[in-house]
Amino acid sequence: MRNADIRRLDREIQATQKKLDAVRRGEWWPLNGSERRAMARALASGAYRAGRGRSTDRAEQRIDTLGSAAEMRLTAQLSALHAERQRLITEAARAKAAKKWSGWF
Repeated sequence: MRNADIRRLDREIQATQKKLDAVRRGEWWPLNGSERRAMARALASGAYRAGRGRSTDRAEQRIDTLGSAAEMRLTAQLSALHAERQRLITEAARAKAAKKWSGWF
């Protein structure tokens, strides 16, 4: 394959790694829309319960669960990108070896 495809995957891998690091720090910007809405709902319900003087354990647990789910999603995406990059590199090496081999005859 072309080097441009590998460079494109490298950029995507770096972007996904930045998103994963941000999720691990507790930032919201890498979350998708449904994850953001669920996080906002959990935060609002926790604030409501705290304002009423009740326990916020369920809301905190929900926020932690959502963060873990986003982290798992990004980790899976990162693994898929690494596998695709390795596949492209292997194909390029095979093509190069075949080209060199055919040049001898």
